[in-house]
Amino acid sequence: MISVTNLKQAFGKKTVLDSVTLEIQEREVCALVGRNGAGKSTFINSLLGLLPIKQGSIKINGIEVSKKKDEWKKAIAYLPEKFMLYPMLTGLENIRFFAEAVSGTADLKRIEEVLRSVSLWEDRAVQVKQYSKGMLQRLGLAVTLYQDSSLLILDEPTSGIDPMGRMEILEVLKSLHNKTILLSSHHLDEIKQICTHVAYLNNGKIEKYTVGEFLQTQNLGGIKS
Repeated sequence: MISVTNLKQAFGKKTVLDSVTLEIQEREVCALVGRNGAGKSTFINSLLGLLPIKQGSIKINGIEVSKKKDEWKKAIAYLPEKFMLYPMLTGLENIRFFAEAVSGTADLKRIEEVLRSVSLWEDRAVQVKQYSKGMLQRLGLAVTLYQDSSLLILDEPTSGIDPMGRMEILEVLKSLHNKTILLSSHHLDEIKQICTHVAYLNNGKIEKYTVGEFLQTQNLGGIKS
């Protein structure tokens, strides 16, 4: 699903990713962890094609990530840490807007399905400016899920959310059995709940572990329990 080989990214004289190699298989749920400034955002932006690849290669579903070939983008849905929604629109209007922006039309049955999956169908007519932070994150996740992409890349999906909101997001993620997920996270408890693997970014290198191996062998550093 994701194949990264000898990826190097540097800014000036500072090497952020140093010959990184990582394989993420279909239907794995892999946490991307590391201290602040370790290069998680650089890695994610490289996967999304937002940063030019200076050395090495990235393949999504066997297709090389490059500006010349966009076929790989169909496999990916991305949820940034701060998803920009329109506060004066309702939840339903927001997801309909993004659906039409991508494909020109909106499948109302699919919209209902994803809003119900994140427990927002009853709040679909409420303006987004009245949503809590947790509701906003769930709406962003609904927008991400609408296209039914096989690979989800989630950047801190529970950041800044209260414990109840975090639990709601995690329950949604647990239900996505047919997806491959890479999520950036600082929370050890949610990694233990939903992830199968951990990609640990440290000193420009990535080591991949099962969650059990990671807990047994690694100094957890700045990761919150």
